[in-house]
Amino acid sequence: MDTDGTHGGDRGSYGGSPDVGAGGPHIPRPAGPPPTPPRPVTAPPPPGYAPGSAAGVTTSPAATPFAAWLSAPRPEAKPGIWRYAYIPAAPKQDTNGRVLITRVVVSFLVFFVCWQAFLDKSLPFDIEGSPLHYFTPDSWWKGNLVKEPIDHRGMAAREFYELLVTVGLFLGFAKLGGWRTAFDQLIAARGPWQRAVGAAAGAFVVVWLIQNPTPILMVYPLAFGHLPYPELGETGGAVVTNVLYVLIYAPVGLYFARLGGWAALLNGLRSSAVPADAPQAVDLDGPDSPAGWPQLRAAGLAATADRLAAEVHQGRMNDVDHARIRRAWESVRADPSRRPAFEEAVRAKGAAACGHPSGARDLPVRAASHDLTVGQVWLGRVTGVEPNPHERRGTGLALDPAVLGTSVLAVGPSGSGKTHRLVRPVVESLALQALAGQAAVIAVGAAGTRLGPDDAYDIVVRLGDPESVHDLDLYGGTADSDEAASFLAEAFVGDLPGVDVRRSATALAQILGPFHAAYGRFPTVPELRALLELLPAALEALRHELERSGQQAMLRELDARARQHGVHGDPGPALADRAALLDRPAFHGFFDTTGGGRPFSLRALEHPVRVRVDLPERGHPDASRMLARLLLAQFNAAAAARADRSLFALLALDDASHAVTAEAVRSMQGLRSANAGVLLALRTLEDVPEGLRTPLLGSVGCRVAFSGVTTWDGKWFADAWGTELVETRDVTSRTVYADQPFTRAVHAVRKVITGKAVTTDAVTVRNVERERWSASALANTVPPGHAVLSLTSVRGERAAPLLVRLGGQD
Repeated sequence: MDTDGTHGGDRGSYGGSPDVGAGGPHIPRPAGPPPTPPRPVTAPPPPGYAPGSAAGVTTSPAATPFAAWLSAPRPEAKPGIWRYAYIPAAPKQDTNGRVLITRVVVSFLVFFVCWQAFLDKSLPFDIEGSPLHYFTPDSWWKGNLVKEPIDHRGMAAREFYELLVTVGLFLGFAKLGGWRTAFDQLIAARGPWQRAVGAAAGAFVVVWLIQNPTPILMVYPLAFGHLPYPELGETGGAVVTNVLYVLIYAPVGLYFARLGGWAALLNGLRSSAVPADAPQAVDLDGPDSPAGWPQLRAAGLAATADRLAAEVHQGRMNDVDHARIRRAWESVRADPSRRPAFEEAVRAKGAAACGHPSGARDLPVRAASHDLTVGQVWLGRVTGVEPNPHERRGTGLALDPAVLGTSVLAVGPSGSGKTHRLVRPVVESLALQALAGQAAVIAVGAAGTRLGPDDAYDIVVRLGDPESVHDLDLYGGTADSDEAASFLAEAFVGDLPGVDVRRSATALAQILGPFHAAYGRFPTVPELRALLELLPAALEALRHELERSGQQAMLRELDARARQHGVHGDPGPALADRAALLDRPAFHGFFDTTGGGRPFSLRALEHPVRVRVDLPERGHPDASRMLARLLLAQFNAAAAARADRSLFALLALDDASHAVTAEAVRSMQGLRSANAGVLLALRTLEDVPEGLRTPLLGSVGCRVAFSGVTTWDGKWFADAWGTELVETRDVTSRTVYADQPFTRAVHAVRKVITGKAVTTDAVTVRNVERERWSASALANTVPPGHAVLSLTSVRGERAAPLLVRLGGQD
């Protein structure tokens, strides 16, 4: 099995291109051992670590770095958190140490006074109506006002009552004084040994109170003072005494052992002679480790798992191989009939099994850190300042298909880092996932934009460059004239105010339909321009061909176009002018429909294809913007029309200026359910019509404001991010006016000495709604190299706007 179910067929075409197969060729079986990947297995390094030195994981000396990288923990986390070796932040401490100590001391002193008053019988205890007397028979007591016990039953009841009141007072004042919180924050937070010693000290105090010769806690008198020792005998008395000792000290020991974490500490000492919080050794060579492919062993493929595990430990497998084979195994689970082919492919090729159609197993160069195990790409680190939430400060920020599926809008001026800090890492991540058979990516940018080398893509379309190997299908690979007309209308006049896109689509369909019926193909750009201008020669040739083939319905369409030409509101002239932008010498030979070129069509999104489209922005800016609109319209339609949506599809527009239209915004809202998304980068929101800015910000789930945005742009982001309730404290100082002569004199002397009048402060605390990020803060306080970013996952999970330092991992 050379594919994972998304591959198949021969090396024919991706939407018409004969270069890259729809699923890929059969990779010949190598004569020798499988070749090593073109990139060292130490890639990709997680932030701050090299593979094999992950926090929380220790490995055997013989383990490979890649095996250690696979075994690093990746716990579930909120959207945008880099999950590699992620450790959730400790809860925020709302109070400082001084306040905690003060609360503990004051509450303990009050408890001690109340307790002593209770023991000294200064509190109501033996008077009539004491709660103890309501639950015991009168025959146990003597006296009227002050009752005394008659026998041991009354004494036991009194001792039990004293013990119960003592414990109740202790627990009540411990709760009021926050003793457990103080222990956790002042002692346990310092480390496991400090926590264990603190709990041991508490246990020693409790034991001393129990065993004190002068009874303080009435435990021994209650437990041992009322036993019938003569009747029990020497043996029975010893047994009963030992049992009572266990009943007394076992709860104390268990409570303080749990409080101090003694069990974890002892286990750590016994296993590795290190503290309990030290990294635990992981057996990377065992069958249950991720590098041992336990999922295959559980399915009965032990030999296949051994083959892949050997590839891992011999350094012949990288992260792309692991993700690709795991994807192939998922397809086998979905269709068990592929199991024999999968076993044969792994047996024959090892880590190179189930290869990508291009045969590549890695990118020639990586500009970012990736974790293909969970499909994440590292973007930066959340800063540790306000208003970032406490639990997100210092965490790594990463994007994955679950977040990209809600689409991304990034706004920032030139030089703010949109391309090399956002677009390039995201495109690179999707290209790696495409090699693993998990995604399809189309990157669109101006010629010369650094979106990766040519070798990192399967298809590179350089529009306007005569050296370009591939062409672009102007009609999106469709044979439906109405659908093709809608694409062209969106691209040609979608940005023109006052021109109806639907009417333009109808006008185009009145030409494309007859032409396709007559010639079996759509017109080239010169032919389309001639027909839009209704040149007599072109119109007569088309009419003659339709009459010859008896296409009467198409003749009526052509006649309708001729009647509407030149009337008020006719979009034909505008369409012809826009077609003329593509009918230039620079584009000669492009957009060919006669079969002589190698056109790429977005219908290839059902395959794990990597495509880069270079637009001639420098020489033909208007044509480039028109082509960007065309690609966006075709992508929205192709992504939604896919029969197999198992691959995540992404379109990245490095410059989406004037590419956003009303139809594009409506179509983007349906990409979440189609397992697809778009990434739109803009220099300013002024490049989007004002009426579309609010719908655009509402249709995307991820919004990024780079440093340097204007207050006008910041206002739109601030409105999209909304407000939150914050607690404010208003302090008002008021001068104190004394009534007494002596007090006035003292105030006068104090004012002479300090130079300030005597005042009193009035503090008002209230909750008010405040913008998460104001327009002024976005424009003036975001440092260079930073961005404010909010995220939404396809499941609806949200991350509030975060200030992120983009780039490095330190």
